This record gives sequence, C-alpha cells and structure tokens, in this order.
Amino acid sequence: MFVLPATRSVQQSCTMVDWDYDYLIKLLALGDSGVGKTTFLYRYTDSKFNRKFTTTVGIDFREKRVVYTGTGADGTSERNFRVHLQLWDTAGQERFRSLTTAFFRDAMGFLLMFDLTNQQSFLNVRNWMSQLQANAYCDNPDVVLVGTKADLKDTRNVNSREARELADRYGIPYLETSAVTGVHVDSAVTTLLNLVMKRMEQSTYGSEHNGSPAASHEVEEAPIRRWCSC
Repeated sequence: MFVLPATRSVQQSCTMVDWDYDYLIKLLALGDSGVGKTTFLYRYTDSKFNRKFTTTVGIDFREKRVVYTGTGADGTSERNFRVHLQLWDTAGQERFRSLTTAFFRDAMGFLLMFDLTNQQSFLNVRNWMSQLQANAYCDNPDVVLVGTKADLKDTRNVNSREARELADRYGIPYLETSAVTGVHVDSAVTTLLNLVMKRMEQSTYGSEHNGSPAASHEVEEAPIRRWCSC
C-alpha cells in the first residue's frame, strides 16, 4: 500500500486494499440536483473526472481509506488512525427528499454543495441547512459549504463574498471546488473529516475527564476494528 500526504493531519491511500481500520466515518453530500455531487465524490475517490454520470436516484455511496493523525489515548500525544470513509451521495430532487433525509441522522458530517453557476442552488442552501438542523444527529452538525464548478468562470453566478458571508453566518468552512481540475476537492473532504474527528476526540476524552457519557457519536470497541456510530 502506498500512502501520500494530503494535509498535515490526513494521508490518503492510493489503493483500496483490505486493511483493518480504526474508524468508519460516514459523510454525506447533499444539495440541489445537478450541482455536481456525484462527480465531486468520484474525483475524490478515484482522482478522475467523469462526464458520463446520470442523475442519482435515491442514494449511493463511494469509499476511500485514509490515515488521520489525531490525539492518542492519553489525550495529548499524537497517533495515526486508519479511517474508512463512506461518502454518501444523495439525490437532490424533491421527490426523493424523505428518503435522503432519513440518512441524515446516520451521517457524521455533511458536504453541503451548490453550483457556482446556478444562483438558485445557492439560495436553496438555507433550505438544506434547515433540513439538516431538523434531521441530523444534533442541532449543530459538522458541515462544510462547497461551491462546485469553480472552473466555469465565464458562467459563474455566485460571487465568493456572498458565499463566504453565508458560511460565516452558519459558522462553517467554505471552499470552492472543481471536479474537472480537482482543485480543493481533497481539501473540502479533509476539512470535514478534521471537524468530525476533533468532535469525536473532544467527546471521547472530554467524557473521560468529566465522568460524563460522550455526547453525539460514541466509539464502540471491537476486537479488530473500532466502529464509530451515531
């Protein structure tokens, strides 16, 4: 297995070999139909751009293994954790809304996407956030706002300033990405993974120090694998 560094805290595996993992992390991509969720996830997992994808019906998912450098059991030292990412791809059409929202509670982090060339998809971010707050594992889930199709500069309809202002209003990170060029695709997923893992570390080690049960996601110990669930 070859491992290449993606950022300071996350390394990405180049091959999907079958190695034991410490955590299973479920991330969910959501947003209007046609914003590029499927091509974004394909670019992340396969490092390729595929123009042939059709509209997602219901829900689908892709997988990737990464190595995350986090806090060890003593709460201070660093340790590498093997993470199996499940990246859920949801249909954006209204007729599938009840199906996709049913998956919100099982997801540990969310990539909320809009199309930089489609103003309406940006305006609908507020509706998606309302649904997240109503159906996710808590009122303040880990979310990264993602502007897609950044390579289409000539047809852009959403400027960076208004997108950042909206992200700041919700207190979430914002990145502009392109599945065509790959710009910031890895960074968007890595940013979300860092938020999820930090929340888990705070929940796990905070509960040990405070003597209280972990809030949100608990870590279930297994003989071989450590399974993370809501």
